[in-house]
Amino acid sequence: MSSILSQKLKVALIQITATAVKQDNLQHAKDYILKALKKDPKIDLVALPECFNSPYAVTEFPKYAENIPNGESTKFLSQVAKENNIILIGGSIPELGDDGKIYNTSVTFDRQGKIIGKHRKVHLFDIDIPGGITFKESITLTGGQKATTIDLPEFGTIGEGICYDVRFPELAAVAAREKNAFALVYPGAFNTVTGPLHWHLLARARAVDNQVYVILVSPSRNLNLGYHAYGHSLVVDPNGNIIAEAGEDEEILIAELDPELITKTRAGIPVTVQRRFDIYGDYTKNVKPSAT
Repeated sequence: MSSILSQKLKVALIQITATAVKQDNLQHAKDYILKALKKDPKIDLVALPECFNSPYAVTEFPKYAENIPNGESTKFLSQVAKENNIILIGGSIPELGDDGKIYNTSVTFDRQGKIIGKHRKVHLFDIDIPGGITFKESITLTGGQKATTIDLPEFGTIGEGICYDVRFPELAAVAAREKNAFALVYPGAFNTVTGPLHWHLLARARAVDNQVYVILVSPSRNLNLGYHAYGHSLVVDPNGNIIAEAGEDEEILIAELDPELITKTRAGIPVTVQRRFDIYGDYTKNVKPSAT
């Protein structure tokens, strides 16, 4: 299986913190996108963090939830993408579905501001680590029902998950094996307990599992908030090497994805053509497709 990344892709990861004021959060995201483009006008794709427009708290999700595509955040991001001629992965926002349920949802826009992808977080963050952290998204959120791949004009296909989704290799494999994605993108708000444990490990594991690029986009860390994000947004190459990493504060991270590295990696260690589905089957053949 060969990569379908057709040319080099320059990405910018926007690591910022959300406040309690949605309009301020939207403007803050735009300001940082403009800073990134001023720093490097050749950026093709910009990615925002999980829950970039609202506080990350189960009690707050219903207050900030809005319709997609008619909500203010979606319209705002669409305009930003169009005005700046970029592909934009809009982190995630609390979405009020037509069914009245609330989802943690990411929307992706092309250079004309058109929605080309929508992912509802599949695996909800329900954990209880004694002496560490207890958090249960399922108190107010509903999990998505589809694996998501997104066709990027000019470049190829990416797979998307949100935060806790990265812990499940099956979802990544669907994108990489069934849809031949060249990268997996995860807006994610790991915290200061789970981050040091598994943030880097999971990103590198998903990259090595599938021999693709992996991108994790975190909010910045603000200890004045109730939820302390880990930070450390990063880009991992198909060999599992971290090629770019942010710190804890607000930051713009820029990296370039090179299709030749995917080809070389898969040629040297050809696991993509060595799997023995005659022994253990291939679950990626029975998956609900993504839908915008």
